[in-house]
Amino acid sequence: MKRPRFICYRDFTIYLCFLSVKLISKYRIMKKTRNHAFVSNANEQIRLFDNPVLEALTRTHVMIPITLFLLYAAGCLYYTVEYTTISTRATIGMFILGWIFFTFIEYWIHKGIFHMAPTTKRKEDLAYKFHGIHHDYPKDKQRLAMPPIMSITVSTLILCIFYFFLNNYAFSFVAGFVVGYASYLSVHYCIHIYRPPSNFLKYLWINHSIHHYQDQDAAFGVSSPFWDYVFGTVPKTKKQSNVNVGG
Repeated sequence: MKRPRFICYRDFTIYLCFLSVKLISKYRIMKKTRNHAFVSNANEQIRLFDNPVLEALTRTHVMIPITLFLLYAAGCLYYTVEYTTISTRATIGMFILGWIFFTFIEYWIHKGIFHMAPTTKRKEDLAYKFHGIHHDYPKDKQRLAMPPIMSITVSTLILCIFYFFLNNYAFSFVAGFVVGYASYLSVHYCIHIYRPPSNFLKYLWINHSIHHYQDQDAAFGVSSPFWDYVFGTVPKTKKQSNVNVGG
């Protein structure tokens, strides 16, 4: 069976990234001074971009990127089975490694980029637009997930990067990675919109509630607290926050 040309996806992703940078640099991002004491628990939104197209691209229903990630993962696994000679055991192993690696990236980006030290005004403004707005408006349903165009772009960019290092093993690895991302989006959305369940999963609700309303320098893991234990950022208290995240 003839192998599809992977180079097409790589070139398309590079073009999308270039186009995104050009669009963002062309239009002014609206200024917003963060009031650290303000937290809105209503399903309300603020405008980020003057340009209506860019503004629309910052919003999405959470099921759209989740569905795209799952379809993307299915496509990667199909490619592995149909166009490579990688064994089933190796495919499953790389899938699991990809999922685990995602939990590390989730933690690292949340801690190192979204909560970067505001040593300059530019860093503070960037951190706010990436993540600070979510802390001010945690129940804004349309900004709890990455918009579709960015979901596809990021997924393909990740695939290109790992293909360079892992060759055909990258497809099952990235499948696990994006399924991990879909799981993160599901957990994060449920935590902010629904009340905590009466089982062991309640821990995730309490953990994220502490991060939002008590200690923003702890509990960076959302879908899993594993890396908080590894890097010593487990919250000092496990008491229920005064303000519930969900429901």
